Amino acid sequence: MAHRWETPGSVWLEDEHTAQFELASSEGLGRIERQAQSRGRLPDIAHLLGASLPLSCDCSPIYPEGFAFCPTCGAPLEQLSGRAKTPPDWWGPWLDHLLPRHVPHGLNVTALALGENLEERPAAPAPGRPDLNMPAPPNAHCVFAAGAFGFPTQRLIALAHARNVLQYWDPLGQAWHIMAPEDNGSDLTFSVPAASYAWLPASDPRRGEVALVPTDRGLRRLFINPVSETYRTETVFDGLLASAPGAMRRHVACLVHGEAGTLLWSVHSDMSHETVYACEAPAGQWARPVGYDGKLFWLHAQGQLVWQPGAPPQWIAWPAGWSPRLQFGGPTQSRDGRLWLIGHDGQAYSFLELGKPAGQREALSGARLGFASLLFRRGHAVVDEPWGLEHVEDPHDDDAMVLPLLRGFNNNRSQPSGLVLRFHQYTGMAEDALAGRIIPRTTFEWIGKRNVILDDIARLAHPLECVPFVYDNCLWLHHPDWNQVRGWRLDALP
Repeated sequence: MAHRWETPGSVWLEDEHTAQFELASSEGLGRIERQAQSRGRLPDIAHLLGASLPLSCDCSPIYPEGFAFCPTCGAPLEQLSGRAKTPPDWWGPWLDHLLPRHVPHGLNVTALALGENLEERPAAPAPGRPDLNMPAPPNAHCVFAAGAFGFPTQRLIALAHARNVLQYWDPLGQAWHIMAPEDNGSDLTFSVPAASYAWLPASDPRRGEVALVPTDRGLRRLFINPVSETYRTETVFDGLLASAPGAMRRHVACLVHGEAGTLLWSVHSDMSHETVYACEAPAGQWARPVGYDGKLFWLHAQGQLVWQPGAPPQWIAWPAGWSPRLQFGGPTQSRDGRLWLIGHDGQAYSFLELGKPAGQREALSGARLGFASLLFRRGHAVVDEPWGLEHVEDPHDDDAMVLPLLRGFNNNRSQPSGLVLRFHQYTGMAEDALAGRIIPRTTFEWIGKRNVILDDIARLAHPLECVPFVYDNCLWLHHPDWNQVRGWRLDALP
């Protein structure tokens, strides 16, 4: 027989023979698997629930929330409830709600104060090294999210959406756990490249609630149960999705494959007022949407789809002979606030104004890599208009190529700053470097008030698969070919 203990959020059972406690149920977590509560997982479970852990006694490996002393021997306990300080959430650099409206949303831009911390390190040319590392997720082609998910402490998940695998990082056990679906209908497969994936987090999550996620069957609301290492989904929309969802003010929208062609499905953020628009747009894969100036932009190899809430979407084909270079980074801004996308007409590169049927074009002297005003031509920054001349600080950088990974937005800085990869002694075409060519030497750098070399990488291939993310007050860099995720501490993040 077991004694039953009830706390405001959980129900615990105390074995009358061993005096050990076991979690029976907890608010919002659904079914609790007994076998999941192994001793190796109990410290993580205690932190997630705000429970208590023993300091000196061996009567029980875990105690209910609020217990200050062991009821068997009276020894003091470590109370975890109310002690956690949750760092800022991370949903991918393309999803940062703290960015102002005049910065495009959906690009690799973050408002986290990375520069103030990274620039305290020795400046270039001093080489840097990672401060710490963690094992790479078993399914390495994934997207990351770090958040509280309704719990009192932050946790990290990695979703390999192409393989329908959700992975959970146990920071105390230093191990990845594969989360199992609670039912056969909870399929998270979404057959798009990682560069086109996007999810929409809940603004006020319930316990275990993660985000609104796209799948091959439609939009689903995802919930996790880290105690039982399971997840479940709730249906928001059933249909064959053509794109990841986007949000603009109080609206959510997504492109859908219909019987007569591509459709745009939209609802208010409370999932009311569902509307479906017909689009004269092609099928196929779309890039994740970019939000700017009250509109959502979906980019395609054949054109762009522009939608403003309350109005029908507008399909605009690219000019004849002009093809976009989406792999170069994405849209950027001119000084007057307009959005531009780089492409090639068979003879030369040029920037095309987005959002207009006959957008202005600006010729270029060479490829520019970057997005959102963080642009580089070869190894030199472009600091004026996107089509302007590069700013040459060191002529030796002519033999290098810089690929921006993440722009750090800061209103107090006159010039854009961010994380980049610098390919040394590279003189080939940009398309070759991004496609799969092995680059002998690459440095991972912060470009800002002070340039800082964070790491030196040998024989890098497929640099677009490098994924920076922020978790537990650390900056991390992941690549599917690496066995370890490299990390740099950001102790002063707000």
